This record gives sequence, C-alpha cells and structure tokens, in this order.
Amino acid sequence: MQKAAAAGRRGLGRTLNTPELTNSGLPGVLEYSSMAKSTPAGLRSYLFAPGNHARKVEKVFGAGADAVILDLEDAVALSEKESTRALVLAAMKQPRRARGYVRINGFDTRFWMADLEVVGPWLDGIVMPKAETAEQLRAVDVRMSQMERRAGMKEGTLELLPIVETAKGVENATALAGASGRIRRLAFGGGDYTHDLDLIWTRQEHELAYARARLTHASRVAGIEPPIDTVVLQVKDTPRFKLSALNGRRMGFQGKLCIHPDQVQPCNEIFTPGPEEIAQARAVVAAFQAAEAAGSAALELNGVFVDYPILYKAQRVLALVERIAANAAARPAVAADVSSNIS
Repeated sequence: MQKAAAAGRRGLGRTLNTPELTNSGLPGVLEYSSMAKSTPAGLRSYLFAPGNHARKVEKVFGAGADAVILDLEDAVALSEKESTRALVLAAMKQPRRARGYVRINGFDTRFWMADLEVVGPWLDGIVMPKAETAEQLRAVDVRMSQMERRAGMKEGTLELLPIVETAKGVENATALAGASGRIRRLAFGGGDYTHDLDLIWTRQEHELAYARARLTHASRVAGIEPPIDTVVLQVKDTPRFKLSALNGRRMGFQGKLCIHPDQVQPCNEIFTPGPEEIAQARAVVAAFQAAEAAGSAALELNGVFVDYPILYKAQRVLALVERIAANAAARPAVAADVSSNIS
C-alpha cells in the first residue's frame, strides 16, 4: 500500500489536473472525457418479430426486451414484402414499452428505399442488414433524412443500426462505424457471417472471435457505443444462448439480438452488472476518492492494484447500472430483472 501510494505521488498515476480528465457525477472522482462516448445506453436485448405475423407482433412488445425489431427482411416472404410495410407502420404507432426499430431489406434489393417509408416519429431507428460499405450507409442516411423531412421531423433524429454479417462488412467495420452520425452502435449477425465464410458455428463460438473483436475495436475507434451481439438460432437451448451471451460480453458487447421471447430474460441478466460487480465498482470509486484526498493516484484494494483505468471501468459499470435503471423505470412492468441488482 505504501509503495503504491508513493508511486502515485511520484507520477505513476495521473495528476488531478490532467487536461484529458473531466469531472464525473461522482464527487471527487475524475474520468476520461471520452468515457461518455463508450458507455452503453443500457439496451441489452433486441427482440426480432416478423412484421407480417400479427399475433407475434402483438406479443413482442410485452416480452420484456429493451428494444423490438419488426422485420421486413428475412422473416417476410417476397410476395408479402410490400404489404407488410403497412402492418409494421400500424404496429409502431401503437403505445409500447420498448424501443421500436424496423429492419429494412438489404441494400442490394429493390425493396429498401420503399421500406424507409415507415420512417416517422413513431420509430426509434432503422436496422440495415448486411452492411458492407460506408457508401451504402450514407445512401440510407440520405433517404432517411428525406423521410424525416416529409414527416416533419428534424433530420438525423432516428438511429441507423447496421448489422455486420459478411467478411467484407467485418473488414470494413471501422468505416461502417463512422459512416453516419446516426450510427450509435453496430450489430453482429453470426448466421450470415458463418454462411459467408462457410464456417462451422460451434457451441463454443471460437470461430466468431475475430469478427467480434473487429466490431468492438471499430466501435471504440469511432467513438460510438459497444456493439450488439449475434442471435442464437437454437431457440430452445437456453444454456447455449447464455454461453453465447457470455462470449459476447467478454468481448466487449453491450447486448444481444434475440429471436425468441424465451431468450430475453437470460439476455437481460447477463448484460446487467450483477450485485458483486456493482459492489466492487462502488468500492473502487470510494477507495479512489480516499486515495485522491491523500494525494495518491494509485492504491491496492483487496490485493488488486487500482489506478485510473480501473477507476474508469468501475465508473462505467455504475453509469451502465444507472442507465438500465432509468430504462426500467420508464417501463415498470418489466423492471424486475434489474431492480434487485441496483438497490
């Protein structure tokens, strides 16, 4: 402890007036000014539903997901693409407890431009599948702006969420992440990705590690939120889903795409900091406050060396908890999954 404190005073840790630091919401604690860019919004679960299936659409908004994606793409037959737009539009105009997105058809189809006619103040964002180039995303951005103006909205209001699902998209991930100010996070599509490369999608998912790492790094470089992880196709295999979610969480993802309501609860659980993680984060912040008051920027806590990077990570955990709590408060009927961890 004495050595660590002395090292902090000698300059091993950053001094309290370092220019790249800014005040946080926690008294006496400092953080990177860029931390807010990468702190997740607390959206852990994104649940898909086919836009042309009235019963599933009716139920999906009550499944407890943080966000719902009504699908115009893979889940809708070619013969029903155009007629489904009106159904999706009507569903999104109804009161709901989750954020609402629509997945349009791919850029290489004849449907995507007309799909964007669903844009309006009733939406939170558009999901673009199989994103491969920044030019594609900018074209979608322009079309969204046209539709926003038509709806009397401020341009740039709605989010654009690209799903990266091919080798080309993965290699272009940094360009995709920075292609538009609408892009707040990327998503990963493991099904099309493994098909594109003829990979065997195993339970352990080692074959997805490279793509996950690329998306995480690209997101950080672009200053957007951490990405959203891939679906799991085995809808009745909850242990496999949990393992996949843990794999994504370990790789820096903030949430996961879901294709069945039964996947929502384990998804929310895994991407919510647990009681021990929250307690540790609070302990780090409190201990660092005390160390700073004594003129140190480094310390030992329960046998672990703590300096500014560890502090910032603790702050990020607590900021995420606050955001999840705020989201849950906005839809109290589904708040039970996080309330026990936040108290």
